[in-house]
Amino acid sequence: MTYEWEPGTYYGEGSVVEYQGHKYKIIQPHTSQGDWTPPATPALWGRLPEDYHHEEHHEEHRQESGYNPSYNQDGGSSNEKHETVIIHEEERKTGWDALSDERKHQIEVGGGLVAGALALGAGFFAWNEHKKSEEEKKQHMWDLSNWLRDAEIRTRDFYGGRVSSPVTWVLVEGKNIPTDIAIVGGEEHGTPHYICRGWHEGSLQIGKASSIFQKGGVVGYAHSEHHLGKFEVLVGDKRAVRWVDFHGRCELDKLPGRPVEGGREADGSPLFIAKGVYNKAIVPGKCGPKLPAAFVPYANSEKEVKDYSILCYV
Repeated sequence: MTYEWEPGTYYGEGSVVEYQGHKYKIIQPHTSQGDWTPPATPALWGRLPEDYHHEEHHEEHRQESGYNPSYNQDGGSSNEKHETVIIHEEERKTGWDALSDERKHQIEVGGGLVAGALALGAGFFAWNEHKKSEEEKKQHMWDLSNWLRDAEIRTRDFYGGRVSSPVTWVLVEGKNIPTDIAIVGGEEHGTPHYICRGWHEGSLQIGKASSIFQKGGVVGYAHSEHHLGKFEVLVGDKRAVRWVDFHGRCELDKLPGRPVEGGREADGSPLFIAKGVYNKAIVPGKCGPKLPAAFVPYANSEKEVKDYSILCYV
C-alpha cells in the first residue's frame, strides 16, 4: 500500500509516497516540510512511472539510486532514454542561458543536471535551492555539474602526472584529505588546516579542511560557515608558493607576486587564497577586489581580518 505524502514525516530509504495522483520514490532520506513537496524537490524525490506497483517492486528497487531522469516533473514520457546525455565542451563554455529550450530539455531528462546535485548530497542541495525559481535551480545545477566535472579532470590529471603547474586542486570526499601533499593554510591547537574550496550558491568559495570538521571541508558565505562533504584541496610543491602580507582590500597592482588560482563569486569576480589570525587560530579563507578585507570561516560565522596574508607563486 502506498501512503499519501505528508509534511512533518521522516521518510527513510526505500520510501514510496503518492502526491496529487503520482507516485514518488525517495532519493535522500529526510524529514518532510510543508514546502518540500515531491514535485518541488526533485533532488529528494524521483517520480515513478504511472504503471508502477509498490507491492511488486522488492529488494532490487530498494537498491536503486531513486532518481530516474526519464521521468521529468511535467509528465514527460517514460520511453526516453535512461543514459546520461552527452554535454559538449562548447555548451559548457557558452552557459545554460545560451542553450535552446529543446537542448535544455534533453539535458534535464538525460540526467545532465541532477548528477552534480546528487554528488554533493541531494538534501543539502534541496535545502539551498527550494525557494529559487525553476530556472534559477537549473542554472545553479548546471554550474555545479560543470565545476564537478572540471574538478574530476583536474584530479585525474594530477594523479596521472599531467599537470605542469607546481600546485593544483584535487577533489576530496569527506575527511579523506591527502595530508602528505596538501598545502597547509593554518592551524588551531596544533592541528593543521588545509586550504580547500567548494561550490556554494553559484560561487566557488575558499576555506579550510581538516578531519576534525564535521564533513571535512568548511567555507564561509554570507556571514555563515558551511560544511561541505565534497570539495577541492590545494596540493603540490610547497616550495613553489609563499605567503605575502597584505592589509585591507586586495588590489592586484599592489601585490608583489602572482596569486595562486583561488575561487570566484557568483558574478565571476575572483577570490584569492588568504589566511588570517582570529582568536589565536590561523585560518585559511578568502580575499578579493570586492571585499574590504580577508574573510575566514570560524565559529559558525565569517570573521573579517584586516591584516592577513595572500598565497602567491614564488
